[in-house]
Amino acid sequence: MGTGSSKIIFEEALMLIVFRPEAEQELLEAQAWYESKALGLGFEFARAADAAVASALRNPFGHLRIEGEFRCVLFRKFPYTLIYLPNLDELLVVSFFHQYRKPGVWLEQLSS
Repeated sequence: MGTGSSKIIFEEALMLIVFRPEAEQELLEAQAWYESKALGLGFEFARAADAAVASALRNPFGHLRIEGEFRCVLFRKFPYTLIYLPNLDELLVVSFFHQYRKPGVWLEQLSS
């Protein structure tokens, strides 16, 4: 996708998964916050994030389209949504979005 705006994390099957730095930061901050609330809760949050990414990877074009070609996967047990942009060989993770934030903030961050 955009040069310098993404960090390659890992490759699975034939689809590359790329995390925007902002998405990675959101994930780490949320995981730390949950861990500060209860021992092990941050780990459970990370597992929910992994499950959302795995679901997007298994069926990249099958999840709800929310804006243009952007799609989303809801987390289980946590008020978060994975927002991603799929194409034929890459899945760009745009945001780990808290559902109580102002809708569209992720899109504003993407354009800035």
